[in-house]
Amino acid sequence: MTVRTRFAPSPTGMLHIGGARTALFSWLYARHHGGQFVLRIEDTDRERSTDEATQVILDGLKWLGLDWDGEPVFQAARQAEHVLAVEQLLEEGHAYRCYCSKEELDEMREAQRAAGEKPMYDGRCRHRSDRPADAPFVVRFRSPDEGETVVHDLVLGDVSFPNAELDDLILLRSDGTPTYNLAVVADDAAMAITHVVRGSDHLNNTPRQIQLYQALGLPIPQFAHIPLIHGPDGAKMSKRHGSVAITEYREQGYLPEAVNNYLARLGWSHGDEEVFSREQMIELFELEQVGKAAARFDQQKLDWLNAHWLREADAAAIVDEVARLLAVDTAAGPDLAAVIPALQERSKNLVELAEGARFFYVAPTSYQEQAVKKNFRDSSWPLLESFISAIEAMEDYSGAAVHAQIQSICEAEGVNMGKLAQPVRILVSGGPVSPPIDLTLDLLGKDETLARLRAGIAALKG
Repeated sequence: MTVRTRFAPSPTGMLHIGGARTALFSWLYARHHGGQFVLRIEDTDRERSTDEATQVILDGLKWLGLDWDGEPVFQAARQAEHVLAVEQLLEEGHAYRCYCSKEELDEMREAQRAAGEKPMYDGRCRHRSDRPADAPFVVRFRSPDEGETVVHDLVLGDVSFPNAELDDLILLRSDGTPTYNLAVVADDAAMAITHVVRGSDHLNNTPRQIQLYQALGLPIPQFAHIPLIHGPDGAKMSKRHGSVAITEYREQGYLPEAVNNYLARLGWSHGDEEVFSREQMIELFELEQVGKAAARFDQQKLDWLNAHWLREADAAAIVDEVARLLAVDTAAGPDLAAVIPALQERSKNLVELAEGARFFYVAPTSYQEQAVKKNFRDSSWPLLESFISAIEAMEDYSGAAVHAQIQSICEAEGVNMGKLAQPVRILVSGGPVSPPIDLTLDLLGKDETLARLRAGIAALKG
């Protein structure tokens, strides 16, 4: 058997952390078993489905590197096949037309509530013949009345549902459009899906879908329902803790390696290890290792993993993303691929790194007031003039030569190197933080360093 999994998002909103994790688990399972991962856009809700949301889903999956096999399938384009499945169920007696009006259904449910019963459709139209042929109707599935339907779940184990508690669900609306459960079964069967990996919020749909597979004579896929993600307080996810569009993490400077690593650890584990590369996850991932309890979103752990993967990143691999976030012309400054390694250790994310790199391409026009007050004294100006003169005289300008000159000047004046290095740093960068001063000035180059030192002294001395 070739393993075939799918991710089937609805384009009625953004792709969030929960959906991205479902996609990742489905993708990992397929890749681990040498199978296929397919994408289906469930756009049957035409009023709420948008092209924008579809594009965000596609962009998010591409950014995460979750490549799918073949072209995306759009569910709305398969409506004719869904209707054929309903017609088969009608012909074989597994479905029937229901003519109940909204008012009649409301009265039925109100009477059930008054009697202390669970509100559900009572099957009154199964044998009804008192409606004209041209009256509006929906098509309902004839659910078994007795016994139970068991979901053999790869994560949750066996979960049993008494058939008496499953009413006759609607398969076809009065406007002729298919409902979710019918469309999902028809599409998963047509796409030869062997394993359905999805959130545990879909578990209650599964016994109904199993009954539909059986009635249509279709093979039943294996199911794996992933427990949901909660916020750090144990409550349902909200925008305050992680429930934002997955593409927003890119804008916040997260690396896809870090997000994938973090999402994988939200429910799946392999010993006590925390850090996993893409290749390691593919090699190790199994659905049976996914926990049954809800996972808790931990922003600190995500940040820690992001800092780790940022330190490990090859500068050439992230240079385009840093340039996008930096959003300034870097042509006149140092090679950005050379600047990035100077900032990787001190940055938690790409936004921080890009901001740290900004002064290399945009000369400061102001200087941090507190840093100036702390580091500039009357004695600073002669030290700076001596340093400028030394740089002007250099024939072989380099970071090592700069460092030697700072050391030489400070030793001659009997002061520590910070008395000169920190004012220099402030003049060239605008603030008290930068990579090591010799590396910073090496990257800026002789001419730019001199220009910034002179401009800064002129500005501060008034």
